[in-house]
Amino acid sequence: MVGRGTERGRGRRDPVARGPARVRRTRPTTTTPAREPQSQPKPRHTRKGILGLATTRRAAVVATVVCALALSIAVPLRNYLSQRSEIEVYEQRHAELVSQVAELNARKERLSDPEQIRAQARERLRYVMPGETPYMVELPSDPATAPGAGQPGHPIPQQAWYEGLWDSVTGAGR
Repeated sequence: MVGRGTERGRGRRDPVARGPARVRRTRPTTTTPAREPQSQPKPRHTRKGILGLATTRRAAVVATVVCALALSIAVPLRNYLSQRSEIEVYEQRHAELVSQVAELNARKERLSDPEQIRAQARERLRYVMPGETPYMVELPSDPATAPGAGQPGHPIPQQAWYEGLWDSVTGAGR
């Protein structure tokens, strides 16, 4: 092949075949320290990530989305929790009312008996059957404090209450 030198595959020009060769300037290898091979060069600008946004912008977008989700969930969650507590109160009230209905139904069954009705009429309303003679005996609860038990120092008033009041206002009873 014409135009190629003795070194194959390197692409160097043959100085004889094509004119003057260009001089390649290289640094001397003796003065330069040995370098470790680098995997990739560091870019001068910020790396672009997902959706073409920088890392800090991506974090800001994620934070904004999380805040929006938290705010949109907060109100329904609060309503849900308050309604659950109200439901518990209503369930307790319902249980109380069911037990009260059961008691009232049992009382209704008891009062359907005519003998029970007669006993209640005698006890509560003080009714008597025709031909019976009613007696009412009331005993004092404490014999020492019963009226007329002979307590000295407390005379029985001989006048009406309003006369005693007027005498205490005018001072005539002294």
